[in-house]
Amino acid sequence: MAGASTPSSYSTISPVKATASVLVIGVADSSVLGLEGAKAVRTALDDTVRAIGFTGSAGATARIPAPKGVSAGSVLLVGLGEFDPSGEDVAAAHEALRRAAGAALRSLDGAESIAVALPAASPDGVEAVAVGAGLGAYRFLDYRSEGKVPGVLSVIGPKGKSFSAAHDSGVVIAAATNRARDLVNTPPLDLYPESYAEIVKAQAKERRLKVTVLGDKELEAGGYGGIIGVGQGSTRGPRLVKVEYAPKGAKRHLGFVGKGITFDSGGISLKPAKSMEDMKSDMAGSAAVLQALLGISDLGLPVRVTAWLPLAENMPGSSAQRPSDVLTMRSGKRVEVTNTDAEGRLVLADALTDADAERPDLLIDVATLTGAQIVALGERTSGVMGTPAARDDVIAAAAAVGENMWAMPIPEEMLSGFDSTAADLTNSGPRPGGMLAAAAFLREFVGEDTNWAHIDIAGPSFNGSAPFGYTPKAATGAAVRTLIQIAKTLD
Repeated sequence: MAGASTPSSYSTISPVKATASVLVIGVADSSVLGLEGAKAVRTALDDTVRAIGFTGSAGATARIPAPKGVSAGSVLLVGLGEFDPSGEDVAAAHEALRRAAGAALRSLDGAESIAVALPAASPDGVEAVAVGAGLGAYRFLDYRSEGKVPGVLSVIGPKGKSFSAAHDSGVVIAAATNRARDLVNTPPLDLYPESYAEIVKAQAKERRLKVTVLGDKELEAGGYGGIIGVGQGSTRGPRLVKVEYAPKGAKRHLGFVGKGITFDSGGISLKPAKSMEDMKSDMAGSAAVLQALLGISDLGLPVRVTAWLPLAENMPGSSAQRPSDVLTMRSGKRVEVTNTDAEGRLVLADALTDADAERPDLLIDVATLTGAQIVALGERTSGVMGTPAARDDVIAAAAAVGENMWAMPIPEEMLSGFDSTAADLTNSGPRPGGMLAAAAFLREFVGEDTNWAHIDIAGPSFNGSAPFGYTPKAATGAAVRTLIQIAKTLD
């Protein structure tokens, strides 16, 4: 299982001297950018831009013959939109670079070699271009009889070790995001709790990371009622996977928990057929936390990270849990199941209990948890809830790397919607504010003094519409970049 990838290198050559099949040049306000010192070429390209009416709107592309003085075979013009690298909103400028690089690479199937010369004047800008290009070059071809990918990629930028290091960092971040996409795109026939655990072990072994896998017997012995309850309707039993990255001298500890429902039928509370079509993506939270940890390891960041992946198939088999069943959770709390399709919070609650017991400096869970997230914030903006400090740290990191996330509250009245006459809680709460209610449920499984954030990526994790920028159709890899950024900036 591996999506097709495009190797990337960093170059300080003049863009006009790059001997690639295609040279990618940015355009804003009907003018080409990033060709300092090549006045004649810039003038020729500006003339062409005006002649074809290419204004440089965000994501637009136009491939033209290379003018005299350009060594590349052709030039791809890509729009930067409202691009102001010297303005106050530096993050917006970097996101414009990311999206332009992504749009360019998405349009270049089969190009043998590509040189990307976008106007990145800082190391962060170069990293943004490398990330965008790597994400735009992604293709998932494992189950296709044929398909083309962009060829060798070169990112052109300023001289200096900080710039080449930023490029290399961007390559790692894009690779981590693309590995998350691979997992989410893999059909549930092939990706189920046991096979998923084997993939985790293989990827961790490459980096000499510690992995612990709990199977049916260990889960039962440990009292993981939530994970067992959700997974018992499938012939393919659940797993709880723990991955540890612990570099020497690390003074800070991040805890990650990711929902890993490898397929969600809804269980006995069966979903409508149409609502099941994309339910292979219900493990996107686990893919995000796993690949963020592996990316953090690849970058060698000096922070300890532990990721917990509760994995289960939610199926309506003869042994499936029933509405009215009461589960004894890992924490000892008892939960009455009133809707078997509110399963994600059950597996997360068990994993959060273990993650919280390690007392990390920051605990973050990521999940495709509620349809209410999509109703509230749409398909491109994740909701972030939790303790104010943790929530704000997540929002700041997301803004820095160009992921849309929005702070949301957990109103005090939400928890009363989980009142049960048979147990401590029900698993299904009020429909109004369902995203906030789910967060209120999860909060019951972390300590009162825990610095905790919950990220609901139900919409942003899987793009069912047309591709845009560096985002393909289907799996997106949502939250990976934000989690890595948190590790970069944790103080």
